[in-house]
Order: sequence, then C-alpha cells, then structure tokens
Amino acid sequence: MLADGLPLDVLIGAWVATGLTLFIYTFLYRDNPLFKLGEHLYVGISVGYSIVITVYAVGVKLLWIPMVEKGQWQLLIPALLGLMISARFFPRIAWLARISFAFVVGFGAGTIIPRLISSNVLSQLEDTISPLVTMTASGLTYTMDFLDPKSDINNFITLIGVVSVLFYFFFSVEHRGVGQAIARTGIMFLMIAFGAAFGYTVMSRMSLLIGRFDDLIMFSGAEYGRPTFVLLALTVVVLAYWVYREKQAFRSTVEEKS
Repeated sequence: MLADGLPLDVLIGAWVATGLTLFIYTFLYRDNPLFKLGEHLYVGISVGYSIVITVYAVGVKLLWIPMVEKGQWQLLIPALLGLMISARFFPRIAWLARISFAFVVGFGAGTIIPRLISSNVLSQLEDTISPLVTMTASGLTYTMDFLDPKSDINNFITLIGVVSVLFYFFFSVEHRGVGQAIARTGIMFLMIAFGAAFGYTVMSRMSLLIGRFDDLIMFSGAEYGRPTFVLLALTVVVLAYWVYREKQAFRSTVEEKS
C-alpha cells in the first residue's frame, strides 16, 4: 500500500490506462509512433490474453481436470481433433487438419442453422401473421397503443413494412403506379431500419468514448499522481518532437535531391 491508501498495482494501472488511451487518441491528429505503440500493445495483449484464457478454459478445465480427476478418458477424442488442427503447420501431415475442420464446420452448421432459422425466419413470420384485431368477450377490439409491440396498430404497421419491403425486392414487375408507391414505402421502412442500426452502433461507440473520458477525468486526481495531465503534456511534447524530426528529414531529402 502507498501513503495515500492506493495499492501500487492500482496506481500503475491508472498510469498505463491513461497513457494508452492518450496514445490511441493521437490518431485523431495523424498516424504516428505513439498510436502504433498503443495499437500493437492492444492487439498483442488481447491475443495473448485470449490464448491463455482459451488454454485454461479448454485445455485445463474441460480436458485435463475431467480426464485426470474424473476418469473421463473419452475426452481424448476431441483433444486429438483439436491437436490435429495444428497439423496445418506441417506440410506432410497437413491433410489431418481437414478431418478436424470437417467436424468443426459440420457441428457449427448443425448448431447455428436451426437457431438462425428460428430467429431470422420463424420469428419474423410469427410477427407478420399476428392478428390485426383482438377477440375479447365483448367482441372484436382494436388497440392503438404504439408503446406496446404487440398492439394491433403495431401489428398492422409490421404487416405493411414486411409486404412493402418484399415488394421492393420483387423485380419481376416494373415499379409503376401503385407498385411504385408500395416500393417507395418499402424504401422508407428500410431506411428506418438502417438508421436505427446505425444509431445503435454510434451510441455503442459513444458509450466507449464516455467510458474512456470518465477514466481520464477520474485519473486526473492528485491521489493517482495526476497521470492525465502529466502524460498529456508528455504526449504533446513527443508528437511535437516527432513532427520536427519528420520536417528535418524531409528538408534533408529535398536538399540531397537538389
């Protein structure tokens, strides 16, 4: 523990996180060595962390412990299939990897295809064929609650959207008159869907940006040694020196050619 109560690992983590964040944001100016350093560290550490987690989660928890402690030696078969994938690095036995990839592709397709059909086809059909009116004890009723996804008005809008979008992609009939109006309606629904997807992506990126800024503000306190201000000044100085060296090298190149 340090004098101000912060553990040493927390203090080092604050300085490293602040420095790498500032290094990555220097790309807003232009590509530079600081950005490349932060990028390479991020990619390298991510890959190394993923490898370690995969080896521990798969090799130790799912294979070694069940086989040694529980006697589940049948797990040698998937372990062998996993090792055979590495045969691609050896030309003479590279063909063994095809067996493993066949199992991976077959199992993946058999697992994912039913789920994709259920989520992308059956669920869409279920929403499309929802009743447009509701039958109650007093007779047929019609709900106009836009906030309820299962309301009758929203079912009607979903039906119009599905039909118009499908008609827009139906090119066997020329889009004229009523057909053109239906196709234009489909375009409107498509633009709304694309806009919502893009807005969701932008908001997710904004949440990451806010998280980084929140850390920079938090680590600017005196209890952390003010790494935000210190490393920001150091980053600016390094970038200025790098730009100066580039200009000097460019002038030397021009003078040599002239």
